[in-house]
Amino acid sequence: MQRVALGWLVFRLTNSPFLLGIVSFSGELPIFLTTTFAGVLIDRWNKRRLLIITQVLAMIQALILSVLFFTKTISIWHIIALSIFMGLINAFDMPCRQSLIIDLLEKKEDIGNAIALNSSMFNLARLIGPTIAGILIATTGEGICFLLNAVSYLSAILALMAMKIKQKVIRPISKSIFEELRQGFSYAYNLMPIRYILFLIIVISLTGLSYIVLMPVVARVMLKGGPQTMGFLMTGSGIGALTGAFYLASRKNQTGLINIIPIATLIFGFGLITLSASRTLYLSILIMFFVGFGMMSFNATSNTVLQTIVDDDKRGRVMSLYTMSFIGTTPFGSLLAGTLANKIGASLTILIGGIISVIIAGLFIHQLPKLRKETNLISPKLGITTEISEEIQTASQIDPH
Repeated sequence: MQRVALGWLVFRLTNSPFLLGIVSFSGELPIFLTTTFAGVLIDRWNKRRLLIITQVLAMIQALILSVLFFTKTISIWHIIALSIFMGLINAFDMPCRQSLIIDLLEKKEDIGNAIALNSSMFNLARLIGPTIAGILIATTGEGICFLLNAVSYLSAILALMAMKIKQKVIRPISKSIFEELRQGFSYAYNLMPIRYILFLIIVISLTGLSYIVLMPVVARVMLKGGPQTMGFLMTGSGIGALTGAFYLASRKNQTGLINIIPIATLIFGFGLITLSASRTLYLSILIMFFVGFGMMSFNATSNTVLQTIVDDDKRGRVMSLYTMSFIGTTPFGSLLAGTLANKIGASLTILIGGIISVIIAGLFIHQLPKLRKETNLISPKLGITTEISEEIQTASQIDPH
């Protein structure tokens, strides 16, 4: 709700796609700059306690937004500053939440279902939140969305406090944070599957995911609608994402999971291409279903494969690289999207993002045999699940290389 309200508020105050990109850039740049350092600290600290701290700080950020709105003193500079603050919080919160998932499981082979279940909860919120936000913005203004968001953090804090987790205590290999940071980068780069997946995520985040920041423009300019229109579009995306999450959560094992990554990317890319040409609300909502399905499936499967093959003592660092690749690079994509939308229009900007997504998915498909073979080599060391190992073994036997 806050994300939708904030985007609409910025566009209402400035009428500028460029400033939409600037606000998104401000909120995501801190993730790019600091999340890798956060990953080192996450591998050292108690994850549950750290999450409680991030939730309290996020609640304070939402409260400040609501106070500024209701006192009618809010400006674009306030929004940019608070977006930077939230970006710093997310630099710790996002990789920490992803790393905590494995500590909640008794069996490692359930990681794919757990990540998909986590995604389904997130996308259920994305399904309900934007619709409510659109109605509230139209009737009462954006401020109530900020206030409700602040109150909602209380439930998250209470849930975290109620958790009882037998968390592994992993001592840092080196006393130097920079040395452990270097080890994390080296580890991710030298494992081919991790390197290729992170590269794919970076490209999609830079070019494809920037469509999100342009949704107010799509609703208002391309579809001639209002905040309700944007809410309906985001709801369509949420339904698609939720469908993808339920599908992945229902899988009995992770067999063939790596194959879903490029397929989901293709669905996402072709969805953006058709969205750029649509000028009808109902067709656009249908298209957004496939965009959401592809985006969520790509995200969850990439996350699952990474979490399955990574060493436990490097999980925080690898997931911080995942967060930097998926979220941290989007500020540059948002800034680029806002600039391009001002120059060539939102429709053509979204089209370019879709075409690049399709191309990079094709390149990933070309590398699949090598990725399967490499994963087969590291799976015994990292304790990869039996189902994935068997699937990779079969694939490697028919690998022409």
